[in-house]
Amino acid sequence: MQILTLLLDGYSLIVFGTVLASWMQLSQSHPITNFLRTMTEPLLDPIRRHLPDMGGLDFSAFVLLIGIRLVRGILLSGTMAP
Repeated sequence: MQILTLLLDGYSLIVFGTVLASWMQLSQSHPITNFLRTMTEPLLDPIRRHLPDMGGLDFSAFVLLIGIRLVRGILLSGTMAP
């Protein structure tokens, strides 16, 4: 379970990196941007499609981070049971 929680934490950092890259407005052809988008778009795109229009604001990364934290919490609570 520790490896899975470590992977979830690492993926959270990648999602956060995607947010930072969008705020910094890195070019879409930048290698870091390409890596981050490749890693996150398979999960962010379906979330975007289900979220209502927020006037140009994208909350998909926030929703994904909450989901990752929920899954991580469930995994950790399961390992502490006797």
